[in-house]
Amino acid sequence: MPSAPPSLVLASASPRRSAILAAAGIPFTVRTCPVEEARRPGELPKHYVLRLAEAKARAVRADRNEVILAADTVVVVGAGEAAHIILEKPRDEQDACRMLRLLSGRKHEVITGICLLSNGKAILDTETTTVHFLPLSDADIQGYVNTGEPADKAGGYAIQGRACRFIQRLEGCYFNVVGLPVSLVWQRLQQLKQGG
Repeated sequence: MPSAPPSLVLASASPRRSAILAAAGIPFTVRTCPVEEARRPGELPKHYVLRLAEAKARAVRADRNEVILAADTVVVVGAGEAAHIILEKPRDEQDACRMLRLLSGRKHEVITGICLLSNGKAILDTETTTVHFLPLSDADIQGYVNTGEPADKAGGYAIQGRACRFIQRLEGCYFNVVGLPVSLVWQRLQQLKQGG
């Protein structure tokens, strides 16, 4: 009798990540465990998101026939520069305003690290999307922050929400900016199925 295919467990409470997987027709269940999200001094953005994704995956209890998927996303302003700035989720409305002022009229990178964990073996990868913002007035910023939408979003904005009007263009995966590079996840799931 053939064994059942591995079950996917999403180690994230993000409704956006759940919605992306569901829209792609990838069956999954959600199981989370809190992990401290603190960047180490001098840690590069890609290293940071990969470390957190793996930590989130390993924190979740897994059965033998389960694959754990975890992810972490940051926004990077001035990528490639020594003085780059990493934006995570805003602490409050004032912090969201600060982030949006930094993004106004310039490009930034959205970097997501993913980890697929199966029987102790981890597949790690990252996706980077470049997003170009229109210039924003103080009224634009305050009006958007007043909606409450920036509250739990890396960089303080939701591309799939009202902030879509601020996006001039993007280069790369749209779903990465929403919170999960689903095509990359699908490719790595196929790699796991093939034993690689």
